[in-house]
Amino acid sequence: MNLENIKSTLTKHEGLRLDLYQCTANANTIGVGHNLDAKGISPAVAALMLEEDIQDAIVDLEKNISGFEDMPEPVQEALVNLCFNMGIPRLLQFKKTLAYIREGKYKKASNELLDSRYANQVGYRAVEVAQMIRSAA
Repeated sequence: MNLENIKSTLTKHEGLRLDLYQCTANANTIGVGHNLDAKGISPAVAALMLEEDIQDAIVDLEKNISGFEDMPEPVQEALVNLCFNMGIPRLLQFKKTLAYIREGKYKKASNELLDSRYANQVGYRAVEVAQMIRSAA
């Protein structure tokens, strides 16, 4: 069997959709006819998606937060977590937290993060992310 032929034919017949759509059988579908309702995704696909989303967050942070590359590793990891969770546009609204981070005032940045609607919404996740930032002090 020629797998490349099968891939080509299936892509031609099914089409390639990178967004969620309803197929003709009303199933949630993505990619080349991948039925999410019947099959979901595999752990390998989930890991691949996670890797790509992390890289996207890093690129967004490098483009939008000056000095990101030079920040302590726990702070970088916290910012990646925040960017992954809320996206760069929303993260950039955390002006005081980001200003404290840029100034190296990690305890103040941590406290500012915990004093936000975000912290109320995500609960213990915010405590852990704030601790990442605080640990750089």
